[in-house]
Amino acid sequence: MCQNLHVEVIPHRLNGEIDMPKGRSKFVCQLCGFQSEQWLGKCPECSAFNSFVEEIVGEAKAEKRREREAVCVAEPLGEIALKKLNRILIGIDEVDRVLGGGVVRGSAILVGGEPGIGKSTLMLQVLNSATSDGKHRAVYVAAEESMEQIALRAERLGISSSNIFVLSDVDVTLVCEEIERLKPLVVAVDSIQAMLHPDLASAPGSVSQVRECASLLVRTAKGIGTSIFLVGHVTKEGLIAGPKVLEHIVDAVLYLEGDQNYALRILRAVKNRFGPVGEIGVFKMSEGGLEPIPNPSEHLLSHSSVNVSGSVVGAVIEGRRPLLLEIQALVAPTYFGAPRRLVTGMDYNRACMLIAVLERRTRIRLSDQDVYVNVAGGIRVSEPAIDLPAAIAIASSRYDAIIPKDMAAFGEVGLGGEVRPVPLPERRLKELSKLGFKKCLGPAYAEGLRIDGEIEYVPVKHVTDAISMLIKFDLKSHHNEGD
Repeated sequence: MCQNLHVEVIPHRLNGEIDMPKGRSKFVCQLCGFQSEQWLGKCPECSAFNSFVEEIVGEAKAEKRREREAVCVAEPLGEIALKKLNRILIGIDEVDRVLGGGVVRGSAILVGGEPGIGKSTLMLQVLNSATSDGKHRAVYVAAEESMEQIALRAERLGISSSNIFVLSDVDVTLVCEEIERLKPLVVAVDSIQAMLHPDLASAPGSVSQVRECASLLVRTAKGIGTSIFLVGHVTKEGLIAGPKVLEHIVDAVLYLEGDQNYALRILRAVKNRFGPVGEIGVFKMSEGGLEPIPNPSEHLLSHSSVNVSGSVVGAVIEGRRPLLLEIQALVAPTYFGAPRRLVTGMDYNRACMLIAVLERRTRIRLSDQDVYVNVAGGIRVSEPAIDLPAAIAIASSRYDAIIPKDMAAFGEVGLGGEVRPVPLPERRLKELSKLGFKKCLGPAYAEGLRIDGEIEYVPVKHVTDAISMLIKFDLKSHHNEGD
């Protein structure tokens, strides 16, 4: 009978706080700080819903606190600036580019992406390239797959390095002990949402589990100078699942983007403490894994349309890299009550705005026409510089006018139809000249442009000027509706 005896410890509440014994967890409201011994759907203090998060209770001993204070010494900023970052070249040019010239020793990188986009493949290739010299070790923590599954993927990718160690476990404390024992150069955890902290009662993937597991892994890696990659799932909104603090505790956040119907993959840095934000790396998915594409503009334009209306090349900037993309448009009579607007590769609302600007400012009647806009190649562009080539493509398809293949355009279009300047025009023109383009339309710059190469730059102030120049007739005499 004594074995079935259960003694419940009732915590003492004082001013909204609870005295909890060591080794247990508590639930804290993230809005007002109210504490409870169990999860509550509604906070009794601030009436917020779903705001309670589980936290581990533990007090730092006085001697440990004094030990930390002893090593906490401030340094002059000038001396810190003279220190150079210890970077590790992964050996994959596109990955090194996104990370700002290689991964910093002891840094933590979070890699997110949709299921099946190639995150696990990329991690295996990164570990294989980082250990190619045979002097360093790497650890792949498979929290979702078995060792046999990882071995099959490695065999498909042609990876058979004896310096890559595979660990299939979800207990974060055991994983950290193994990392400290092996002291690898690079660690990949796939995925952080599947890891489990034994001191928490919540299920893997919960806010508290993701936060505590990530914190422990990052502290362990930084303590031994190991660079760690944390693979994360994304929600239906496209954000990395888990608490937002997960993106704050890491040094870099990368997203692997792409359409599974296309072979193109984009590795984009949305946060980087040691390099530029917004830098991208371009890959092509093949049977042998992710292949870097050193010249993405040439690759994207290799299958461009020939002698067809509604096709214009636009020069955009992704990160610090200029990209040349083919913007396609198709305008056809509608057979329904309301015309259709289908957009792929650019923001739908921005495309609808361009259609409204064309109809109101240039007198191109589109209210009885279906309009389809597509950015070829499977890349999604958010930069406003795509406005002018998209507008030209729509007008070209509306009047069935073929745009010369050696002509390109870039520029933002305002609601008044004016063409506004966009940054880094010289880089765009240099990329166009490198690929043999002879003419480019764009906004007027007061300070002028320094043009490298044999390319003619034609500044335009209004979208009507650009369209009239290319379609070779006066738009005002061809509109079908009056003021």
